[in-house]
Amino acid sequence: MGDKEENGKGENVKLATETLQQLGLKEYEAKVFVALCRVPMSTAKRVSELSGVPRPRVYDAIRILEARGLVEVEHSSPKKFRSISLDEATKILQERYDDRIDRLRGALNEVEEVDADEKGQEHEVWSMSDTKSIDGRAKEMVEEAEREIIFAVGTRHLLNQTVVGSLKQVDDEVELLVGVPPGLRDRVREEVGVEGVRILNSDLSWLGGESDASDDEPVVGRLVLVDREKVLVSSFVADTMDEHAIFGTGFGNGLVTVARNLMTKK
Repeated sequence: MGDKEENGKGENVKLATETLQQLGLKEYEAKVFVALCRVPMSTAKRVSELSGVPRPRVYDAIRILEARGLVEVEHSSPKKFRSISLDEATKILQERYDDRIDRLRGALNEVEEVDADEKGQEHEVWSMSDTKSIDGRAKEMVEEAEREIIFAVGTRHLLNQTVVGSLKQVDDEVELLVGVPPGLRDRVREEVGVEGVRILNSDLSWLGGESDASDDEPVVGRLVLVDREKVLVSSFVADTMDEHAIFGTGFGNGLVTVARNLMTKK
């Protein structure tokens, strides 16, 4: 039991250190800060022992951490150090991270645009991965719809807050058709609640399991068609169940035509 506990602690130390580096701290700074979080107060010698950072580099790291407001120094002999509270530290790191994101957004907004070669841009097909990114693209498609939305999902967890929230906001002038396996239809009617939403009655059991409790793996994650000119289709990797998608645009796009006919046939 003791070995398992020690291994668990070691994994947590490693995870915390790696995450701090992702948030902008250098390796030694991250290791020193994690070490200080493990004790109420410590000397450079003890921090070096806990972190594996050479003692001269401990002092360097602490100077930087102190300048960032993450560490406090007691000017005794020998000097002693302590980290600020976890709540204060996470707030400082969050503000630092948010500031970097804001600067990135500003820089990207101001970069010089390059004229695109419009030749051959009528029909486009792009690949995507990561469920959050796919959620975002599907939400954007729904929000931009002007005439018709066909929205189908093959598994319960894809009817998440982002998806349901976007469907709830569909304009009354846009025809909304939703396709789900039979076991999910009542849930769609209840949660989407948009006046005029039409549940596709075609046999869509191939999308996924027959009920919410089914263990069947879905063939298709989601299928979104907008205004007969945009399509998004996702599926899952068998081993990991990671979601991947393709997104196509262009009026008359063959992919759109095939997908729409498949979804709406009786």
